[in-house]
Amino acid sequence: MNKINYQRELDQILAEITAKGEVPTLLLHSCCAPCSSYVLSYLASYFRITLYYYNPNISPKEEYQKRVQEQMRLIRELPVRYPICFEEGVYDPERFFEMAKGMEDIPEGGERCFSCYELRQREAAIAAAQGGYDYFTTTLSVSPHKNAQKLNEIGLRLQEEYGVRYLLSDFKKKGGYLESIRLSKEYDLYRQNFCGCVYSRQKMEDRES
Repeated sequence: MNKINYQRELDQILAEITAKGEVPTLLLHSCCAPCSSYVLSYLASYFRITLYYYNPNISPKEEYQKRVQEQMRLIRELPVRYPICFEEGVYDPERFFEMAKGMEDIPEGGERCFSCYELRQREAAIAAAQGGYDYFTTTLSVSPHKNAQKLNEIGLRLQEEYGVRYLLSDFKKKGGYLESIRLSKEYDLYRQNFCGCVYSRQKMEDRES
C-alpha cells in the first residue's frame, strides 16, 4: 500500500480554495501555542480560523492554564490576514484518565496516544458540526512525535460521522516543525518538554534523571 503524501493533498485543497476565490471557515484544534504558531501563520491566509483548545490530557491544572494563556497571547500577537477566534473546550481530565484505563503502561506513540488523538479530534469534529464550519483539523501533525497517518485516518473517519470536511495535513512537512521552533523563539512562547499527560511527563522525568 502506497503511503499517502498528506502535504501534497493539502496543497491541492489550498490550490482549489484559491482558484475559487473562497475563504472557508476552519475549526482548528490546537494542542499548544508553539505547535499552532506555524499552522496558524500558514493557514490564516486561506481560512477564517477558530482555534479550538480542547486538551483534557494536560495535567496538572496549572500546566493546562499556562498553555491556554500562551495560546491566547499568540493569537493576539500573531499578524494574520484574517482575524483568529478562540474557543476553549471543557477541561475534564477525568475523561482522559477514563480513556487511558488499561493503557497506562503502553509506551509513548502507541495505542494510548492514538486514543487520545481521537478523543480530542472527535470533540473538534462535534464542535465544527455544531458551529457549521466548512472544515476541521488539528495542529498535532506538526510534531515529529505524532503519527500523521493515524491522525488523518481518524480525521477522515470523523468526517464521515459528523459531515464536516477534514483538512488533510502533515504540518511538519515543508519545514513546518522547524518554523514552529523559530516562531516560538520569536514570540518567546512557553515551550514545554513533554506532551502534556502524566505518562509523557513521567517519561520526560525518567530521561532527565
